[in-house]
Amino acid sequence: MNDRPAKHSVTLNGHRTSVSLEPEFWEAFKAIAAGSGQAINSLAAAIDSGRGDLGLASAIRLFILRHYRRCETLKSRSDDA
Repeated sequence: MNDRPAKHSVTLNGHRTSVSLEPEFWEAFKAIAAGSGQAINSLAAAIDSGRGDLGLASAIRLFILRHYRRCETLKSRSDDA
Protein backbone atom coordinates (compact mmCIF):
# COMPACT_ATOMS: atom_id res chain seq x y z
CA MET A 1 0.00 0.00 0.00
CA ASN A 2 1.27 3.46 -0.90
CA ASP A 3 0.68 5.84 2.01
CA ARG A 4 2.49 8.74 0.37
CA PRO A 5 0.46 11.84 -0.45
CA ALA A 6 -0.53 12.26 -4.07
CA LYS A 7 -1.46 15.49 -5.80
CA HIS A 8 -5.07 15.93 -6.84
CA SER A 9 -6.42 18.84 -8.85
CA VAL A 10 -9.40 20.80 -7.60
CA THR A 11 -11.04 23.98 -8.82
CA LEU A 12 -11.69 26.69 -6.26
CA ASN A 13 -13.78 29.59 -7.49
CA GLY A 14 -12.73 29.03 -11.09
CA HIS A 15 -9.02 28.57 -10.32
CA ARG A 16 -7.26 25.19 -10.58
CA THR A 17 -5.03 24.22 -7.70
CA SER A 18 -3.61 20.99 -6.38
CA VAL A 19 -3.86 19.42 -2.98
CA SER A 20 -1.64 16.62 -1.71
CA LEU A 21 -3.50 13.98 0.28
CA GLU A 22 -2.79 10.41 1.27
CA PRO A 23 -4.93 7.88 -0.64
CA GLU A 24 -7.12 7.12 2.40
CA PHE A 25 -7.89 10.80 2.94
CA TRP A 26 -8.69 11.30 -0.75
CA GLU A 27 -11.05 8.31 -0.75
CA ALA A 28 -12.74 9.55 2.43
CA PHE A 29 -13.06 13.04 0.93
CA LYS A 30 -14.70 11.63 -2.19
CA ALA A 31 -17.06 9.49 -0.09
CA ILE A 32 -18.13 12.45 2.04
CA ALA A 33 -18.75 14.57 -1.05
CA ALA A 34 -20.78 11.79 -2.70
CA GLY A 35 -22.72 11.11 0.49
CA SER A 36 -23.69 14.75 0.80
CA GLY A 37 -24.54 15.07 -2.89
CA GLN A 38 -21.78 17.61 -3.47
CA ALA A 39 -19.13 17.77 -6.13
CA ILE A 40 -15.59 17.48 -4.79
CA ASN A 41 -14.80 20.97 -6.07
CA SER A 42 -17.75 22.57 -4.25
CA LEU A 43 -16.87 20.78 -1.00
CA ALA A 44 -13.22 21.82 -1.38
CA ALA A 45 -14.33 25.43 -2.02
CA ALA A 46 -16.50 25.39 1.11
CA ILE A 47 -13.57 24.12 3.17
CA ASP A 48 -11.25 26.64 1.53
CA SER A 49 -13.52 29.56 2.39
CA GLY A 50 -13.38 28.78 6.11
CA ARG A 51 -9.82 27.59 6.56
CA GLY A 52 -8.13 30.86 7.54
CA ASP A 53 -4.34 30.50 7.67
CA LEU A 54 -4.43 26.71 7.58
CA GLY A 55 -3.17 24.99 4.45
CA LEU A 56 -5.85 23.47 2.22
CA ALA A 57 -4.64 19.86 2.62
CA SER A 58 -4.59 20.22 6.41
CA ALA A 59 -8.03 21.83 6.37
CA ILE A 60 -9.40 18.93 4.31
CA ARG A 61 -7.84 16.35 6.65
CA LEU A 62 -9.36 18.11 9.68
CA PHE A 63 -12.73 18.33 7.91
CA ILE A 64 -12.63 14.57 7.29
CA LEU A 65 -11.63 13.82 10.88
CA ARG A 66 -14.40 16.04 12.26
CA HIS A 67 -16.94 14.52 9.88
CA TYR A 68 -16.22 10.99 11.03
CA ARG A 69 -16.09 12.04 14.69
CA ARG A 70 -19.57 13.58 14.30
CA CYS A 71 -20.78 10.39 12.64
CA GLU A 72 -19.40 8.32 15.50
CA THR A 73 -20.99 10.61 18.11
CA LEU A 74 -24.37 10.39 16.37
CA LYS A 75 -24.07 6.61 16.11
CA SER A 76 -23.16 6.36 19.78
CA ARG A 77 -26.16 8.49 20.77
CA SER A 78 -28.55 6.41 18.68
CA ASP A 79 -27.13 3.22 20.19
CA ASP A 80 -27.81 4.60 23.69
CA ALA A 81 -31.45 5.41 22.89
